[in-house]
Amino acid sequence: MTGKRISKRTGIILFTVAMLTMATVIVFYQNPLANPQDERIKKLIACGIILIAIMGFALLYDKITVLPAELFQSRHLIWKLANNDFKKRYAGSYLGAVWALVQPVVTVVMYYLVFDVIMDSSRQMANGSVPYVLFLTAGLVPWFYFTESLQNGTNALLEYNYLVKKVVFKISILPIIKIIAATFIHVFFVCILLIIAAVYGYYPGIYTIQLVYYSFCLFILVLGICYSTCAIMVFFRDIGQIINILLQVGMWATPIMWDVNQFSPKVQMLVKINPLVYIVNGYRSTIFDQTWFFNDFYSTMYFWIITVVLFGVGAVVFKRLKVHFSDVL
Repeated sequence: MTGKRISKRTGIILFTVAMLTMATVIVFYQNPLANPQDERIKKLIACGIILIAIMGFALLYDKITVLPAELFQSRHLIWKLANNDFKKRYAGSYLGAVWALVQPVVTVVMYYLVFDVIMDSSRQMANGSVPYVLFLTAGLVPWFYFTESLQNGTNALLEYNYLVKKVVFKISILPIIKIIAATFIHVFFVCILLIIAAVYGYYPGIYTIQLVYYSFCLFILVLGICYSTCAIMVFFRDIGQIINILLQVGMWATPIMWDVNQFSPKVQMLVKINPLVYIVNGYRSTIFDQTWFFNDFYSTMYFWIITVVLFGVGAVVFKRLKVHFSDVL
């Protein structure tokens, strides 16, 4: 993006062309191993969502595009504030950022002892050749990133309420600041995951670069969600407790400690409605299955369609409620 912004008409045309191209690829893609009826259902649902997304983008163009534009214009400030946020969080503590690492590591160890050592859950895995501790860690690493980003991003406006009241400050950058700060911890855990994988003989290779892609997927997904939740949080504080409950349910609804492949195809399709399944499976396919993300075509298309829709909804909700933030805070 340069100093000039593209016109509304051009923006709508570009978005429409991109979405129609995606729809065309979905319609003509054929998976010889898939059930033809299930494949048709997936294509119809995908094309329906794409059509709704195009119509919504055209009607709400100004509200949706203002948010990405502000983020790009404030990119240098965002990076500076994200670094400050991360340092401030552990200021005054002797161990500093080490505390951010202790709880997730202890959680991984406890789950491993309970589910692998005591209950021997590895026997229930479809792929019994993968060590359960590696299977578990590959699921928990993106989950920890998602939960911390969602919780911190949701509370961003309340935590920085003194900035929200400043007329000249672009408050739209506050949620992304919290998510970037959480990314620093996530990078550490990705390194731990790679070390554990290497211990069991799964060394980094060309597929490892996909961790950047899947981390970016998770970043955009949680950012889109946070723009809705942080805006609602200003007016309805109970949403924080609701999110905590949903995260507890989501921990078990997402195939983190269990293998989705042990169920029938119909159950798998139902479970995969959760976009986080794509992320968790992506981390695992990168570490020990060593397959490219585009091999799972429908899941990739579904994830990005849902993510674009959630981001658009978040942008509209945030834009509509933003004018009342300073009054409530």
